[in-house]
Amino acid sequence: MSMVITYEVKNSLYLNITNRCSNNCTFCVRNNSVGVVVGFNLWLEKEPTVDEVLEDIQKREISKYKELVFCGYGEPMMRTYDLIEICKQLKDKYTIPIRINTNGQANLINEKDITPQLEGLVDSISISMNAKDKYEYEELCLSEFGETAFEGMLDFATKCKKYIPEVTFSVVDLISREDIQACRQIAEGLNIDFRVRHYLSIHFLSPSK
Repeated sequence: MSMVITYEVKNSLYLNITNRCSNNCTFCVRNNSVGVVVGFNLWLEKEPTVDEVLEDIQKREISKYKELVFCGYGEPMMRTYDLIEICKQLKDKYTIPIRINTNGQANLINEKDITPQLEGLVDSISISMNAKDKYEYEELCLSEFGETAFEGMLDFATKCKKYIPEVTFSVVDLISREDIQACRQIAEGLNIDFRVRHYLSIHFLSPSK
């Protein structure tokens, strides 16, 4: 069976480039299935090379999509520099907007601020907040960065605003209404857009982080 590197969700083309993630979220499809999301088995036998990703994209009729989205079975920013190279080549060839769905830990993963390198390449970024403080975030997301992950994610989002036109925080509706409201207030305080994702849609309708 061939690997699923690109797949369609509604009118967007999603890019699946890694199985790896710096989180091990309790609600994640990774912990509740064998890799099947929106009817596709997204588990990669190996990480596709930059050229393999580009070749897979070029098999598609790009004009029919509204955007390209880095979002698969793992955290796309685990491959930050490959992702940047893919974006550069896509921007040279197409005008289609590019979005990243991420846990917001790219600067922790790379041990440096990588947000300036996203300027002109990434049009929007959706960052999973999922908790109102570092303690609940760690309990829910089980990050390899421990309690530093939450503040690192907030800092990453703030830095992204300098270089990316659209920055959005998201939460899963598994948490309480009160916690959702607390997360919304954090987003408003940082002047970042906010949306609530439905848990079932993560598994069966849309893989958006």
